Amino acid sequence: MDSTNNSYQPIDCNYYDRLEAWATMRTVCTILFRDDDGKEQEVLARIEDVYALNKVEYMRMDNGLVIRLDSLVAVNNIPLPDHC
Repeated sequence: MDSTNNSYQPIDCNYYDRLEAWATMRTVCTILFRDDDGKEQEVLARIEDVYALNKVEYMRMDNGLVIRLDSLVAVNNIPLPDHC
């Protein structure tokens, strides 16, 4: 994903709330996302924080990985909706 905020697409508000709930419950999540090259990657980790920086939303995992929310494909087999 392009790291500039010009191309950032906010994710569905309800999905964002779900990510925050998983973080609060310290749920181990299966996260499918697209890396900087557009390739799908899968990781098993806990969400430590969901936050915004310079109008771009991210989540930080307990393994140190930081993922832009608009690069998510699915979390816990729940696909990211197309729009808010």
